[in-house]
Order: sequence, then structure tokens, then C-alpha cells
Amino acid sequence: MKIVIVDYGSGNLRSVQKGFERAGYAAVVTSDPKAVSDATHLVVPGVGAFPECMKNLDTLRLLKPITESIRAGKPYLGICLGLQILFTEGMEFGSHPGLDLVPGQVVRFPEGDLKVPHMGWNQIRIEKKSPVLEGIPDGAYFYFVHSYYGAPKKNNWVATTTDYGVRFPSAIAHENVFACQFHPEKSQRMGLQMLANFAKLN
Repeated sequence: MKIVIVDYGSGNLRSVQKGFERAGYAAVVTSDPKAVSDATHLVVPGVGAFPECMKNLDTLRLLKPITESIRAGKPYLGICLGLQILFTEGMEFGSHPGLDLVPGQVVRFPEGDLKVPHMGWNQIRIEKKSPVLEGIPDGAYFYFVHSYYGAPKKNNWVATTTDYGVRFPSAIAHENVFACQFHPEKSQRMGLQMLANFAKLN
């Protein structure tokens, strides 16, 4: 097993790596395209802006190995921006193309009474089963920090939803892909359970 955390200049890579270590699994942080291609399990975390993320992945020649790994059926875990880049387009600072692996848009929370960004602990509602959610109870709390969320065109991608002014998809799952808007590495016991579940995937 070789769990690879993709380094494209995001800030929270070490915390994700430490999360896997606490869950009992070694993970390597790298920006080397060959190492990404050679991974058995691919993790793309991220904090920051959608267009900057896509630009950095392109500059580092990481877009192709990521998409090829996903299409080859390797387990993929996207965290925060790692979820958002899977979509057709992101609407942050204008319209920007994503990887187009999940049909849909990444949109901003509507203006209203609630503060944006959505920051802090919130509950997930499990909408469909996924091996990555094994042992996670419906209504479990996870830690969020985001102003945008992915809105897939097809509901069969939606694994969990969360309420914050609107009910939005807080995790998606389809075949070898699992991606969450929340941060499992910051979500204590439930987050470590999720990281361990991902590491166990074949």
C-alpha cells in the first residue's frame, strides 16, 4: 500500500498526514507526478481558492496523473478543495473549469443570516452507504471551513448532506471516489475512523 497526499502548495498537508498516522497508516506527501501515478491510494486535500488550485496542479503536471489514477479505479479521497476540483466548473472568482469528473458546479452559499464561510462543527446526514462511512453514525459531527460547496447534477453522487442555511452535499461517493467538504483530519475520532476506512480500501 502506498497512500500519497498530493502537494500542490496547499497549507494543511501535514495535518492530513498526521491524521493518517494517528489512524495507523503511513502516508507520503509529494508533488512528484510519478509518485502520484505510482500511488495505490490518492488523497487530494486543500484550503484556498478553486482557480489557484487548478492552476497549481496544472503547473506541477499533476492533473493528468490524478485523473488517470481515478479512471484506473484507484481509491481517491478528496478533502475540501480536493472535492471541489472534481466538478465541471467552479464559480469562485468567475467561472473556472475543474476536472469534470462530477457533472455540476461549485457554488457559493447564498447571502443570508448565516455567516460565510461556514466554519466549525456541523452534522452530516448519511444519504447512501459507502465503505468510507463504515462505523460513522448518522448525525455525526465533522469540522467545516468553506464558503463554496459542490452541487452535483445527479443525486446518486451524494453520500452525505449537511444543513447550513441550505442543505448541501457535504460528501460525494461513486465507485472508487470519495470526497468530503469537511476536514476528517480535524474531526477527532470520527475523522480518524474515516481515514482508516479509506486506507483499507482495495
